[in-house]
Amino acid sequence: MIRRNISKITQNHWHNGFLGTGHRAMAVLDGVPYKDSDPFILFMDDSLNLPGGEPVGGAHPHAGFETLSLVLEGNEKDWKTGSFELMTAGKGIIHTEEITSKQKLRMLQVWLVLPPEKRYAQPFLQRMLLEEVPKIKTDTYEIRVYSGSSNGLISPLKNHTPFTLVDFRLEEKAVVTQEIPSHYNGLVYVLKGSVKAGDKIINAEQAGWLEKITENGESELQFEALVNDTHFVLYAGQPHNVPVVHHGPFVADTMEDIAQMYRDFRQGKFPHLNDLPSIQKISYTSQISN
Repeated sequence: MIRRNISKITQNHWHNGFLGTGHRAMAVLDGVPYKDSDPFILFMDDSLNLPGGEPVGGAHPHAGFETLSLVLEGNEKDWKTGSFELMTAGKGIIHTEEITSKQKLRMLQVWLVLPPEKRYAQPFLQRMLLEEVPKIKTDTYEIRVYSGSSNGLISPLKNHTPFTLVDFRLEEKAVVTQEIPSHYNGLVYVLKGSVKAGDKIINAEQAGWLEKITENGESELQFEALVNDTHFVLYAGQPHNVPVVHHGPFVADTMEDIAQMYRDFRQGKFPHLNDLPSIQKISYTSQISN
């Protein structure tokens, strides 16, 4: 087992979000080259305290990648706390996020690049409620496994790009470990508290980046909480190691491909998420928790 450490720590700042008054956002990947974040191309921490009234948001297209939406604080209606959604945009989909009522939400939204050979996969939706997430809970820590595996638990999520997404909540001095394929890229993002990850200390609103390893096999990263109520997430994925183009709501191999995606969208070739047939949707049934 290869011991994994953190190569660098980055920190960005909150800015006004596109939904207007009451929307704060942090672009966690800003300033990080794609070769270091591959296969993740966008990572937003969105905090919403919307007053309600005039509609904000609306229908918009996506193509060429997958969206990962982890709800940290929900409204217990449309967005439930602890729930997770993976939307495969693939060859194109239209998604509506229109809000008119008063809302208090916090969620992490990540864009996961599809492998070149699966860039135009059929749109697909996977949803998982908190009670359906494999988890371990003790007196000193809780581990929730949304994708991949951790400490003997395996998520049922189906992946085009193999990736690990695990949510950790630790009390002071609690120690846990996480196995990660050695070739995966990824980051530890701390939401609250402070954690020693490998050989580095990562504080709230900071991201610690996994060091790159050339050896094949499994690596292991150790976490130790330095204060009570420490909360962090690990996103790690198999890199594609090929250049991509990101323009607006699309990810592709070339600008010509981006132009074709815009043409397909304008010609009405993208289905709406709500209109996907049941064969292109999965809502997971309850899993056994430890």
